[in-house]
This record gives sequence, structure tokens and C-alpha cells, in this order.
Amino acid sequence: MSVTASMVKELRERTGAGMMECKKALVETGGDIDAAIEFLRKSGQAKADKKAGRTAAEGRVVIKSSGDGSSAAMVEVNCETDFVASDDNFTGFADAVAALVLETAPADLDALLSAPLDGGSVDEVRRGLVAKIGENITVRRFETMQVSGVLGHYLHGNRIGVLVDLEGGSASLAKDIAMHIAASKPVCISADEVDPALIEKEKEIYRAQAEESGKPPEIVEKMITGRINKYLKEITLLGQPFVKNPDETVEKLLAAENARVVRFVRLEVGEGIEKKSENFAEEVMAQVQGS
Repeated sequence: MSVTASMVKELRERTGAGMMECKKALVETGGDIDAAIEFLRKSGQAKADKKAGRTAAEGRVVIKSSGDGSSAAMVEVNCETDFVASDDNFTGFADAVAALVLETAPADLDALLSAPLDGGSVDEVRRGLVAKIGENITVRRFETMQVSGVLGHYLHGNRIGVLVDLEGGSASLAKDIAMHIAASKPVCISADEVDPALIEKEKEIYRAQAEESGKPPEIVEKMITGRINKYLKEITLLGQPFVKNPDETVEKLLAAENARVVRFVRLEVGEGIEKKSENFAEEVMAQVQGS
């Protein structure tokens, strides 16, 4: 059976695959559209599997919230380059995944990846996108928030996202707090939430530094206490100077507004992912020596 232009067009519209890939699929399946779709799916999965080991540390964070502000979702979707992070197909996929998280609140990442999306599962759509775009793409993580007070959210470009549940206060204050968290990157809300193991680790470092000064043990202990207090102010939301007014701490700002932060979450694209360092000159030299 000969493959016509109209058949290629129909297959492209139904799958989003490239023209040459559609033509090849139709030739391989004798012009059977349904079989060609299955052929493309298998081909896309194979391509996705080949790219799965490649580092995807770029991408975008997407936030979606309900109309009444009672719930919100935030998703990080990764790719390999900034260029693809701005691609319409990639951004459309990330938006669709975030909307799905808001609607269904999946239990974990596996549940999200197996959830239905656009006639397949999220992971099947992802694999198809990998085949189409040619880069590794991953849905890395997501957060959901059921808000008991006022929802605050902030996106810094598309790389940093923050959700805040604020008790009391106002929508503008909630947004300001979210903006502050994006900029100042607190570990937690208050000092009593800091992991004791983290504090002990810092104490060990400060003690080693202080003991080198040769000062008496009681002075060393005072130095350690002072440094730990400073450290806690730096990493806790309440202890940090407010970004819009560094003369005032976030704690004092909230007290003045009779407000309290119940919870916050912050996602930053690529955070914690070890990026592979590329040396183009070494790569070319290796190819030349190997030829």
C-alpha cells in the first residue's frame, strides 16, 4: 500500500511526531494508522530509554492554584538545556503535569507518572516528548499544599517557586513572604525546627575554629554559642532580615501584622543535581586521537 501525504498528515496530527518519522512508521506498517501509532510509541520509548542516563538539570518550576486559593501545586520538570526549557512542547507538558497534580494530589511521584494524561500516562507522554525533542526530560518532584489561611505563591522567572500558607495577615503579605523565601532560602520556619544533628555538626566546626584561638574553655563555649545563634538566624525564616526592609526581621514583620507562617515549600530547578562538566576541547582531542 502506498503512503499518501494525507496519511502522513493524519498521523502527525494524532501523534505530534515529525513528518519523516510518520512516513517511516506508515511504510513499516503498510499504511495502517493504528499500527503506525503503536510503532511510533515503541520507537519513542526506545529513544527515551537511551537518553535516560543523561543529566537533566535545567527546566522549569510551575505553580497552579485553585480558584478559591484553598489549594496549590508546584512541580519541577527537568530537561538538559535552557533552550528546551523554553520550548512550547516542553512548557505545555510541564503546565499539564502541574494542573494534574493540583486536580488529583497524587500520593507520590510513581503515582503521578502512572496517572492518565492526554490518552496515555504522564510517563508515556514524557517518553514521547523525549523522542520528539531529543533531550532527556524528567518529572523530578512536586509539592501540594492545602491552605488553612492565606495562600502566597511566587515564581522567580521559571527557576524558583515558593508556596506559603499564612495564618492571618493579607494576600500581599503572603506574597512578600514567598518572595523573601525565594531570595533568602531559609531551611525552616523557626529554630526549634532545625535538625539537632545539623546544629551539632556546626558546633563541631565552630569548636575546632575557636580552640585554635587559644582562649580559655569558658570563652570558647561563649564563642560557640554566639556563632550558633547567628547561624540559626541565617537559616530560619523568622530570624532572617526581611528582604524589603533589612532593618526588620521576618519575625517582627509577622508580629506587626498579627500573622504566622504555617508552612512553606521552595523548589529550585536543578537544586542538588550534580551537573556534568563539559570540556569541548578535550572531547574534540579525544575524537581526533581515536580516529
